[in-house]
Amino acid sequence: MSLQEHAFADVADVRERLRATGYLADEAIATTVFLADRLRKPLLVEGPAGVGKTELAKALATSVGAELIRLQCYEGLDEARALYEWNYKKQLLRIQAGSGSSDSEGWQQAHDDIFSEEFLLSRPLLTAIRREEPTVLLVDETDKADVEVEGLLLEVLSDFQVTIPELGTITAVRRPFVVLTSNATRELSEALKRRCLYLNLEYPSAEREKEIVLSRVPDLPEKLAESLVRVVRALRAMELKKAPSIAETIDWAHTVLALGFDTFDEEAVASTLGVVLKHASDQARAISHLKLTAN
Repeated sequence: MSLQEHAFADVADVRERLRATGYLADEAIATTVFLADRLRKPLLVEGPAGVGKTELAKALATSVGAELIRLQCYEGLDEARALYEWNYKKQLLRIQAGSGSSDSEGWQQAHDDIFSEEFLLSRPLLTAIRREEPTVLLVDETDKADVEVEGLLLEVLSDFQVTIPELGTITAVRRPFVVLTSNATRELSEALKRRCLYLNLEYPSAEREKEIVLSRVPDLPEKLAESLVRVVRALRAMELKKAPSIAETIDWAHTVLALGFDTFDEEAVASTLGVVLKHASDQARAISHLKLTAN
């Protein structure tokens, strides 16, 4: 099913198709995704790092057979990296090649040539706007970008068009499904939020996380999965620099299986902490204070 039409028939269809990709969506996630598709609105997904925000965008792309185009935000990201820029080296070569002609007509021809499609370097936002095939545009970690980038996003998300002075306005033939993610390290502007539907993601319940683990690591015994999830939740309750993400829980499950553990006891936890805790201080705190939570 194309994204030019509605991608999902109903909320149940969202859940089923996301589950088929390995992403287990609850009712709130499925409903918000369905509405974003039906209302043709960008979806802003906010929550702590590691709760599955980026994975949701990837699963959406897979579930509808769309190409995922990702704009990774960071401090200092500018229009040239997000939208487009000109291939200056190639333009210079073209100017040098035509430098033998000194008349104004020759220069005007060179000018027209260097500001043409041949010299345009399309970046994620422009690429997503111009695609005629189904596309999911992921603007990842939007809160890490400067405020100026939000202004750039407003035109794209309001009218799904991009203005290039030398070429004119390019309007999307097929609107991409847009997912913006934020770790809430800074407040996004109200103007940006107004253009989006909002979904807040937190760490899943113990039962849902166990379900996620078993869906990704089906050979893991259920009892070990329960023990693993209990330990992870205990770690998240501690004051750590970086709490374990769901992806790291899954990595830990693969580790337990690879090492052939029959039980996930205190010794097993301590010997494999490096899979989920990536700071020495976090590991020291966990070893010192984490009581036995697994059988």
